[in-house]
Amino acid sequence: MSAMDRRSVAFGLGGVGLAGVAAACSRGGSAQAAPEARRDLYVCEGCEATTERPAAQLTPSLVLAPVGTPGERMRLTGRVVAADGVTPAADVVIYAHHTNAEGLYAEGSRESEWSRRHGRLRGWVRTGADGRYVFDTIKPAPYPDMTMPAHVHLFVLEPGRRPYYVDDVVFDDEHGVDAAYRARQELRGGSGIVRLTGDAAEGWSAVRDIRLERHPD
Repeated sequence: MSAMDRRSVAFGLGGVGLAGVAAACSRGGSAQAAPEARRDLYVCEGCEATTERPAAQLTPSLVLAPVGTPGERMRLTGRVVAADGVTPAADVVIYAHHTNAEGLYAEGSRESEWSRRHGRLRGWVRTGADGRYVFDTIKPAPYPDMTMPAHVHLFVLEPGRRPYYVDDVVFDDEHGVDAAYRARQELRGGSGIVRLTGDAAEGWSAVRDIRLERHPD
């Protein structure tokens, strides 16, 4: 399958500045300045995949890659908060997909267009009351042509809203995650650059917290 960077369309639309808008915190904590709504928030190739599984059937954790899948084991966890940066966000669907240990979106089924394009290593979770989620999977490899860092694509679907993507999970100090990459970050949902802990033998741990975006409508 050819490499697909779903961010390429959005980059061409130009950046959106941040505004110091204070958001109320329902838990009584200190509200944080929230980014201004992005005009291109819903420009998103692949977002349709977020709705392929009914939200009511999803749980906060998923074994995305079964034990025995070739590659180094990795647990991707995080906490989703509202745009105020504080309030846990419940019932948010997170759709993830990534390459296999060879850097390919391989072994997809004919179940749907996105199953064919995104490969077998894909799945959905729905955050609990604490906003937390877990994907048990393998560490993806970069594309064979090494044009991008190893990454996990993430899309979110909030209750009653349209889906959008957040910055890919990429791994600090690994191929392609350099100063130029940092400068290009859109910071959708916060930075996707994570630092792995653990090791290849026992399994890696990665934490990708997500701050939900303000909506333009």
